Amino acid sequence: MQLPQTPTFQLDGKRALITGATSGIGLGAATALARAGAHVTCVARRQGPLDALGAAMAGENLAFAPLALDITDIEATRAALAAAQAFDIVVNSAGMARHGPALDTDPADFDAVMSVNLRAAYFLSTAAAGRMIETGLRGSIIHVSSQMGHVGGVDRGVYCASKHALEGMVKSMAIEWGPKGVRINTLCPTFIRTPLGEQTLADPARRAWIEDKIKLGRVGEIEDVMGAVVYLASEASALVTGTALMVDGGWTAD
Repeated sequence: MQLPQTPTFQLDGKRALITGATSGIGLGAATALARAGAHVTCVARRQGPLDALGAAMAGENLAFAPLALDITDIEATRAALAAAQAFDIVVNSAGMARHGPALDTDPADFDAVMSVNLRAAYFLSTAAAGRMIETGLRGSIIHVSSQMGHVGGVDRGVYCASKHALEGMVKSMAIEWGPKGVRINTLCPTFIRTPLGEQTLADPARRAWIEDKIKLGRVGEIEDVMGAVVYLASEASALVTGTALMVDGGWTAD
């Protein structure tokens, strides 16, 4: 009997682009991919945090390049990807949330959230996939979505709208690009302990609601999503596209 080969989670020789890479889940994704062997190009709007990240990456001898870019600038994003060697892996962790009652939603807040969470995600995907297809790469695009792309939440009408739309976008792109060898998926965390997440966790009523919904009884840590990112980026997930990987502690199991 010949035993099957275990697919590799290693990313040696791969090139990865990570947006929102200097904090929170994006920082976790960049670190995990670099430690798995990928050369990571890390995107953020401000150079200072990129410099700090570069120093930390250098401390572990990880392959790193900074890219100061606002991904809501569609033309600048297209130009940056057109000028670069095609990326094997793209992780879009840039995101925005402006929570509040739906009845109080300001159109400017709605537009700001949609600009980052949906519009920028859409055109980053098309730019990245276009380069993959042009060069014959069998690449992987990963969007950091949310459990809120599958359920509703208190004071989260705009945020949920953006993430539900992102989930539909990814399914459609997976159908279109699958025959061309490009995979695209979402990673859907629950509440993760990040600087942004701490704002919600600091409210005792909101924290009680969160802990009641998470079946494993705790909020997430950045480390909880790092393995999932490597899985979706690697050959271990070679038959996975158009789907959502839930890292939600059982929130959506109801």
